[in-house]
This record gives sequence, C-alpha cells and structure tokens, in this order.
Amino acid sequence: MPVRLDVDQLRVHAHPFTGAPGMVGGLLRHLQSLRQIRDDRGWISELLDEAENERMHLMTFVQIAQPTRLERYVIMFTQAVFYNFYFFLYLLAPRTAHRVVGYFEEEAVASYTQYLEEIDAGRHENVAAPRVAIDYWGLPDSATLRDVILAVRADKAGRRDRNHCFADTLKQGGWPKGLSHTVSAEGS
Repeated sequence: MPVRLDVDQLRVHAHPFTGAPGMVGGLLRHLQSLRQIRDDRGWISELLDEAENERMHLMTFVQIAQPTRLERYVIMFTQAVFYNFYFFLYLLAPRTAHRVVGYFEEEAVASYTQYLEEIDAGRHENVAAPRVAIDYWGLPDSATLRDVILAVRADKAGRRDRNHCFADTLKQGGWPKGLSHTVSAEGS
C-alpha cells in the first residue's frame, strides 16, 4: 500500500527539479572546457554525479509515494520550467547559480531533519525502504524510510558544502577542483 505524502512531505521531496542544476552545470562546464581546451579538474563529473544522485532520490520517493498521473504531469511541467530558468541563470551568473543550489540544499537538510523528527515521533509511518534505495545506498535489507532519509540528508549536506565552495571559488576568479567527498549519514 503506498504511503500518501502530505504537502509538507511533497515539499521535502522536490527532487524533480533539483536534478537540473547538476545537469545544467555539467553541460555548460563541459562546453566551456572544450572551448578553452582546458582540464575541468573533475568539476564536470562532480556536477553530473550530483544530477544522477538527485535522480535516484526521485526514483526512491516515487516508489514510496507512488504519485498519481496528475502529480507526474506537475513534476514534468515543473522540471521543464525550472531547467530553462536554471540554464539561463547558470549561463549568466554561475556563481549565483551555485549559491542558490547551496541554499536550496541547506533548506533540504533542515526539512529532512524535521521529517526525521516526524518519523521518530510516530507522526509519519516508517515504512520499509524501497529496493532502489537499498541497492543505491548499500543499505541493509531491513532498512526503513528513516534510513533512506538519513542517506538523502547526507547527500544534501555534501552538495550544500560543494555548491557553496564552488560559488566561493568562482567569486575568487578560480576554476574549482572537484570536491568529491562523503558526509556521514548522521551528520548535517
């Protein structure tokens, strides 16, 4: 039986558009690297990994929430609008674009922390983790929604830090080096 997510939970799971920044940034940095015949220092991979990770967040929460056809159309529309907005933002102001993502991720960490509190207080059912989440994050077969939220929150905290670092480096006129690192699932 699918767990229906209320408005607050749907706000927490706004992954349909959050995959766009990594894809847009990766694409534009790739083209810049080709034009300048310059090594990207791992940045393209970092951004495309971000997009893939957000896609997996979406696939996980689709399994949990099982959105209706209408909700899927809303997801597609939102994604199309946001992708184009973010493309032009990144094209015109990449530092601002990374800063915006950093702030989005800060809010996501806070939202996931509140979501964990709701689960721990028994106000939201702590259902079994979907197989896609177990496989992607290497969770035990007995993993629950709480375990998934911890993994997603750790991803968000890492992206928050990386995007703020990218924005800071761009402010200094540099070309950021990829910052792949892990953040503990318990950390925020």
